[in-house]
Amino acid sequence: MRRIRDHECGKHRPDDEYAELYCRVYGLSESALFNDGHEEVDLGDEIDAIELARRVAASNVSTETLERLELAIDDLASDYPRTPPAQLLGRVRRHLEYVTRLFDGKKTLAEHRRLLLAGGWLSLLAATCHIDLRQYPAAAARLRTAGQLAGHAGHDEIRAWCLETEAWQALTEGEYQHAMILAQGAQDVAPRTSSAFIQATGQEGRAWARMGKSTETRAALHRIHRMVSPMPMPDRPEHHFRYDPAKSDAYTATTLSWLGDPAAVNYARQVLARLESAVDGGPRPRRAASARLDLALALLATDEPGEAGYVARQALMSGLLVPSNYWRAKEVIAGVEEHGLAEAVELREVYRELYGSSSEPQRPQINS
Repeated sequence: MRRIRDHECGKHRPDDEYAELYCRVYGLSESALFNDGHEEVDLGDEIDAIELARRVAASNVSTETLERLELAIDDLASDYPRTPPAQLLGRVRRHLEYVTRLFDGKKTLAEHRRLLLAGGWLSLLAATCHIDLRQYPAAAARLRTAGQLAGHAGHDEIRAWCLETEAWQALTEGEYQHAMILAQGAQDVAPRTSSAFIQATGQEGRAWARMGKSTETRAALHRIHRMVSPMPMPDRPEHHFRYDPAKSDAYTATTLSWLGDPAAVNYARQVLARLESAVDGGPRPRRAASARLDLALALLATDEPGEAGYVARQALMSGLLVPSNYWRAKEVIAGVEEHGLAEAVELREVYRELYGSSSEPQRPQINS
């Protein structure tokens, strides 16, 4: 297990056989995943390709440059569910540097606004990666920048995503009342048919669930289901800033598990099966690891600690949990320990081997 942890931390490169397995899980090349001295070249190539096209165009900031930049942003947002946050952050930073340089070029007002939006989306995605890595001061700075750029561009959806992302961070820190207020604020700002509005409603529901407010939780879930039911599946369901029906089921599983509702078990099983299948854009292993934590917590609520421990161990051994989810793993481990199972000792040891003896404070307990 220590060797697996060293692989995940980048201390040792795995043998070719295991390297190939890691690449299949993450959907990345060996050079991108193991940083074989080519990662910076690869990141530079993305920017260089856009820059070459820009130089060929007649103006400093051409329509073609902006279109390629916007496509690159969509690619980055779509890579979020399957890319380690530190690696994705490196790519996002390079694109932000490029956007900064473009602001110095000649451009029309319309081109200037599109650059503002590009910088806003990239700053928002960077903040999301920083939160995954528990780099909160950097995340706050990125969110402020995203909000300012969105304000200059008059783009309410990015502003709403900024508030929703803050709400998510507050949830991971156990600040449930603050998360609820931020989520409601995001709904006030967001266009009513936008993904940000739906996602913020989901964050509100999760905050109510952590506070033990069943009526408010179910009202939020009902609103989500009403909005999502007529929605078609988007072209890129893995896109972080585009809501899809599968996300609704995942949010329901998480929310009900936090509420302690036995119905969460079936929801979580269905979500897990979907995330590991070829449906809706292919397997999403990182989201599947989080879904296993939902299932484990739901199984604890139905007094099935043995299976809960087994499922939690699978989530831990995947090596795909990001730091912002460590508290969720520790919550499940504590629940298994409370049942006095011998497996709890091994589960705790697996966590320590793979993720370290974290000094994070224990999250507040779910209210009853």
